[in-house]
Amino acid sequence: MPSVLVVEDDPSIRQSLIEVLAEHGYAVRSAGDGFGALREVTQMPVDAVVLDLGLPDLDGGDALRMIRGISSVPVLVATARDDETEIIKLLNAGADDYLVKPFSGGQLIARLSAVLRRTSHLPPVQAAHAAQGARPAHAAEPLRATTVGELAVDPGARTAYLAGRELHLTRREFDLLAFLAHHTGTVVSKRRLLTEVWREPYVDDQTVDVHLSSLRRKLGERAAAPRYLLTVRGVGIKLVAPR
Repeated sequence: MPSVLVVEDDPSIRQSLIEVLAEHGYAVRSAGDGFGALREVTQMPVDAVVLDLGLPDLDGGDALRMIRGISSVPVLVATARDDETEIIKLLNAGADDYLVKPFSGGQLIARLSAVLRRTSHLPPVQAAHAAQGARPAHAAEPLRATTVGELAVDPGARTAYLAGRELHLTRREFDLLAFLAHHTGTVVSKRRLLTEVWREPYVDDQTVDVHLSSLRRKLGERAAAPRYLLTVRGVGIKLVAPR
């Protein structure tokens, strides 16, 4: 059953989209704003995203670029903007297709099916899980196995353990942790993380914040009470051994 994340701030429209997709066999999750969408994409892979542009917290175009910094998931943009220049801009920013509002349920299903056929030979969630086991291609230098306190990170095996317990990290979360572990004790700016981990320095810093928040939870800490991930305000983040 393919899964779809619906990002729409209007509750009635969101419910209508959920019902149409569910009737056609999709497993549906939803979010009412841009940051909620980023959390959903970070925490669990989906096969596609249906993204409204009129969000209360982020411009939809910005949300699209931030999703692209996190994931290669197919994104179908739902927009009331029918200006050709705007649509071209969205496609260049990473949208896989678009629908101009208002649209029918039939149009939505047809466009979504076409996007899924074009964008993957594997079912996309399977491809996302397979990618989590792939060796990162972006590292400028080989990352070594590192132990910091009770945290052990092995980039070669792509494993991370905390007090002997394996951490189940997404591909990007692991890449972020491995990079910080390789630079233990060094403050790393978000811009450097976007450049060297994401390889997309133009992506908004919030992309890093979302991943750090998820990584903190898996390390059993909070930003207000950090143990391993210390924020140096106005400078960046560093990985340290707890005292």
